[in-house]
Amino acid sequence: MIGKISQYYSYLLVLGSIGMTSWGLAGFTEYLFGTTVIIPLQNPNFPPGTQFIHWLLISLSGIVFLFGYFKRWKYTPNAKLVINASLATMCFIQTFDFMTREDRYISYALEVTNYIIVSIYLFKSKLMQERFRRV
Repeated sequence: MIGKISQYYSYLLVLGSIGMTSWGLAGFTEYLFGTTVIIPLQNPNFPPGTQFIHWLLISLSGIVFLFGYFKRWKYTPNAKLVINASLATMCFIQTFDFMTREDRYISYALEVTNYIIVSIYLFKSKLMQERFRRV
């Protein structure tokens, strides 16, 4: 039963990574060319450098996981940990310095919790250890 749940969660991570890659590339397209792909993604409260790093990290998060997952790259958990820590740091800066939404602190807590859960899963899951040849 645990093995099936782990397998489904790994598929969810693949889907999420496809979403992150798409979101990041759409954000970059809008940032670089001013072309809205689906909906406006730029936050006018973020300085240009912050926007650039934001889209870079989001794109890298998806691309690195997809590459690592399908190539069975043994450094995938480490790379994702570094990217997740970078995303959490960027989100901290955005949340506490630039965002004005009332629910920003709850969103930040949920985002960081997600990064922690994904990182633990990548390092501790037997399925991921086998996939990335870490056992």
